[in-house]
Amino acid sequence: MTASYRYDVEILHLLVSPAHAYFGRAREGAADVPTADAEQATFVAGKGIVGDRFFGKAAHMDAAVTVFAVEALEAIAAELGTAALDPLLTRRNVHIRGAHLAPLLGHEFALESGGELVRLKAGRPAHPCAWMDAMLAPGAHKAMRGRGGVRCQVLSDGVLHRGPAVLISPVPLDPDRAGEPTLLRPSRLP
Repeated sequence: MTASYRYDVEILHLLVSPAHAYFGRAREGAADVPTADAEQATFVAGKGIVGDRFFGKAAHMDAAVTVFAVEALEAIAAELGTAALDPLLTRRNVHIRGAHLAPLLGHEFALESGGELVRLKAGRPAHPCAWMDAMLAPGAHKAMRGRGGVRCQVLSDGVLHRGPAVLISPVPLDPDRAGEPTLLRPSRLP
C-alpha cells in the first residue's frame, strides 16, 4: 500500500463475539451470545479477529472484519429522534470516530494504534440487516443503508487498541462526511 493520507481517528469499540446473535426471524429474539467490547483485539492475516464468529470462516475471508464510523450511528439516532443508540448492537467489529469510510472501498488501508499497525482491504459495503429495526429502533434498518461501514479482509497480523489511532489511506477522506449515507442502488426491501 502506498499511503498518501493520514487521519487522526479514535477507536471507540472493538467488538469480538464468538457466535452470531442475529439469525432467523427478529420476532424470535436475538441469541444470548457473549460479546466483548475488548480493550484490544488480535488480527490475523487472511482469517480475521481472534475469537470472533467470522475468524477463519472460508465464506468470510474477504469480509471478516467490519469497520464502522460511529458518526453514522449518531446521525441515524438524530434522524429517528431517538436517544443515543448502543453501538455494540450493530455487531460491527471496529468502531471509529473521524473518518468517512466509503471512499476506502476497493482499497487497502491501515489502522495504527498503540504502536501497532493492521493492514486491511475494504472489499464491500456492510449492509444492515432487518434486525436493526428490532435491536436499535424502528426505522434503523432503512436509516443505516449506505452507512453500515465497510467489510474488510485482514492483510497483516497485528493488534488494535481502543483509543487514539491513525487511519492511513491511499485516497483522500473527508471526516466531516463520516455520518452521511453513500448513494446505493434502490433496494427491493422496504
